[in-house]
Amino acid sequence: MSVKELLREIDSLDDEDRLKLQRALTRRLEREYAGEAAKARMIARRRGITQATIDCAIERRRYGR
Repeated sequence: MSVKELLREIDSLDDEDRLKLQRALTRRLEREYAGEAAKARMIARRRGITQATIDCAIERRRYGR
């Protein structure tokens, strides 16, 4: 099924079904995000990267400090 066909199918859903789809997709995205965030935290811990290190890097990048 092409993206256009899929979008047409979504557009044809009634409001209740579209809301159910939106909620299901949101839950899926949140699970994926949580998994990727956990991996990133684990990698950062192994590399000794702390929140203070991240904050300092952001400040240097934004303000040239």
